[in-house]
Amino acid sequence: MGIKKRNKVSAEFSMSSLTDIIFLLLIFFMLTSTLVKIQPFDLPESNSKTVASTSIVVAIDKTGKHTLNSLELPVSRMESQLRRKVRESDLKENVNITIVAEVGTSFDYVINIMKIASKLRVKAIIATQPKE
Repeated sequence: MGIKKRNKVSAEFSMSSLTDIIFLLLIFFMLTSTLVKIQPFDLPESNSKTVASTSIVVAIDKTGKHTLNSLELPVSRMESQLRRKVRESDLKENVNITIVAEVGTSFDYVINIMKIASKLRVKAIIATQPKE
């Protein structure tokens, strides 16, 4: 009489491979995330507590110098570069243009960027610092 050996399938799940995948994803997102450097100058003050994502940052100083994500650009090329950045963005529905304008900057520069954002159908947010 032949005795058959039963092969039981183990229903256990190994968590070690899952933690490896999570750490690899964490490293991937840390390396691929864009770090935006905002120039250190005084921002207007506000009581607003709203926090929004900063996918595209346009910085404007008192002299009218415009920088797009830490790259200095002339005002004439700003619309085409913003259009390209919006098109290349991963989150096309939630693209925000954050306007970082130094205190004392002519509001005409800010309005110009807001008009460009309106043409591109994206939100324009003015960065402020909390009131003391």
